[in-house]
Amino acid sequence: MKQAVHFGAGNIGRGFIGALFSESGYHVTFVDVAEEVINKLNAEKKYHVNMAQAQAESITIENVSGVNNMKDEAGVLEAIRHATYLTTAIGPNILPRIAPIIAKGIAARLKETDEKLYVIACENQIGATDILKGHILDNLDDESKAELEGTVFFFNSAVDRIVPIQEGHSLDVLVEPYYEWVVETTENIPPVTGMTIVDNLAPFIERKLFTVNTGHAVIAYLGSLAGKSTIDQTLADPEIEEQVRETLKETGAYLVKEYGLDEQEHLAYINKNIERFKNAFLNDGVTRVGRAPLRKLGPDDRLIRPATQAQKAGLPYTHLAKAIAAALAFNNPEDEDAVKIQEMIKAGGPASVLKEISGLAEDSEITQEVIRQYEAL
Repeated sequence: MKQAVHFGAGNIGRGFIGALFSESGYHVTFVDVAEEVINKLNAEKKYHVNMAQAQAESITIENVSGVNNMKDEAGVLEAIRHATYLTTAIGPNILPRIAPIIAKGIAARLKETDEKLYVIACENQIGATDILKGHILDNLDDESKAELEGTVFFFNSAVDRIVPIQEGHSLDVLVEPYYEWVVETTENIPPVTGMTIVDNLAPFIERKLFTVNTGHAVIAYLGSLAGKSTIDQTLADPEIEEQVRETLKETGAYLVKEYGLDEQEHLAYINKNIERFKNAFLNDGVTRVGRAPLRKLGPDDRLIRPATQAQKAGLPYTHLAKAIAAALAFNNPEDEDAVKIQEMIKAGGPASVLKEISGLAEDSEITQEVIRQYEAL
């Protein structure tokens, strides 16, 4: 049987990427440090992916196992040795931590076989696979580096599926029916159910990040300010829905200008995603979607980059500035990032936070607009 190794046995790993490999006839080895999940995968050898919709629909995912990379390095290396695909859905910040063991697995594999290996980081990050590749190369010897060409391939990708926090301790995962997985390559690679191949990922990943991820974040931060608990409850407020829509029109104006997208088609894409967010069956929490605001306020992430790109293009960014202000005001005592941001604001003010976290000069037009919106909030 074909083999795939996937780093990250969490809800997205099991409910999205791992599930697609299983449906495509691969045995999927999940690699994670969550011992309870790994033990259940090895004991039960299957789980169900349930659709968040009115009509019951469930897919049984089989041919799965797990390896704890903190306790069984040999097992991880063996999985890499036999894999056709190596994927991740573990969070961009974790990629440097898993790179050493992946590099070790690749080095050992290169000594034994010239079978092709395809590496894809499935993260909400522009160029995530390039980032992972860089960390892997930092941990490879020169001989192994020289043997990579034509044998180990690295492809960037864009992924899109809403997977809320799950209740209980079952392996089963609740997901929205919609998904998109776009991979950038000109190679003829083994087919995987649900994978779309393109030769230029940029318009796809920016369209997704600056519509789905930006929209999701805006809802979460405005919802938090309004005392809402879930995303669908937040969008039930017409004023917030309008603010989200206008924010996405601003990101859309940049995308249309940058990539020549059809304006009406992109407006339809915005509307489709707002309807996705309204899915009450997901019961998706504001705190889950808004978590880790430090990363979400990064210079190349979903709020700051579209604002800076809009400014460069001479396009409006007022609603984006309000979204950034709402992110600065996100006050969740259980979120370390949110706590840190509030401490930074108390110490130096919001402009200093934008300078340190977002790379914005304190006297920049965007910063000044964000401050105006922040004070209004």
